[in-house]
Amino acid sequence: MKDQSGKKRVNLRDVAKAAGVSVATVSRVLNSPEAVTEKTRVRVQDVIDQLNFVPSAAARAINSGRTRFVGALVPTLDNAIFARFLASLERALGDRQLSLVVATTNSKPELEAEKAKGLLDIGAEGLIISGVTHSDEFTALIERTRVPTIATSYFDPTYALPTIGYDNAAAAQTALRHLHELGHRRVAVVHGPTRNNDRTQDRITGLTSFGQGMDLAWFEAPIGLHGGAEAARAVFTDGRATDAILCLSDVLAMGVQFGLQGQGIKVPKDVSLMGIDDLPGSAVSVPSLSTVHLPVQRMGEQAASALADWVEHEKRPENQLLEAHLIVRASTVPNERTQ
Repeated sequence: MKDQSGKKRVNLRDVAKAAGVSVATVSRVLNSPEAVTEKTRVRVQDVIDQLNFVPSAAARAINSGRTRFVGALVPTLDNAIFARFLASLERALGDRQLSLVVATTNSKPELEAEKAKGLLDIGAEGLIISGVTHSDEFTALIERTRVPTIATSYFDPTYALPTIGYDNAAAAQTALRHLHELGHRRVAVVHGPTRNNDRTQDRITGLTSFGQGMDLAWFEAPIGLHGGAEAARAVFTDGRATDAILCLSDVLAMGVQFGLQGQGIKVPKDVSLMGIDDLPGSAVSVPSLSTVHLPVQRMGEQAASALADWVEHEKRPENQLLEAHLIVRASTVPNERTQ
């Protein structure tokens, strides 16, 4: 192979010849420097610098038996909650000298199994997945390969794999309890698709079991600003009186806010609005959005640390419950009709 200047790319043998050592010694300097004397290591490193040698990742994997990368399977990248999680995950993995390869599944179990196999075929040493609902094919793949795999965004100590995440039902109940304490009883709930999404299903289950005399109406919408705006129109076209709107994601809540503005409905004067996630934009929207903070950044850090220990030291992690908490801002106010 030649570089862009037309010169042949320097390889391991070139470095070994120039340094007067074996190819195996150069490989040890690159992969296990502690196994080489300091004098030899310095000499080889000087040659590497002089020749501008860049080691091939594939060659390193062959020599060390390690690819040093893990895979993450997420439903989509078109959602700020996953973007924040992946950014935190990648930073923390980098601190452990591990790289991250991301694949999207579009919430399709059969596609997830296919993508997981592809990641393992190219040498992924571990996997990060979302939720605990997966196809039989995926489950069989993990059982057969015994690859370290951690489920995130969900806490379930009874699941076959370690889980690092939050109690989704409790997070939704925290949001509804806040609205209840403000005197809201007629609440429209806007949520994303439930198919193949155990996180959304659990949040809905948490709300239906709240049991404090709430009149809930349900509106499913595609996750996104457009989906939220369409849901806002649906809420006020069925002739139903509504005190508050609870969105099971901040993205939907922001879309709902746009939709309400288009109808001349003011938040919080005419209706309180609540989200779940606590995205960065929620604090600076007008009005600022009340929400439930999900510890997504911490989840990325904890998942990275746990997977790295499992991959490198065969230390299977414990389940970790990360606490969500209420953030009260300007979009929710007491319901004057109940005061």
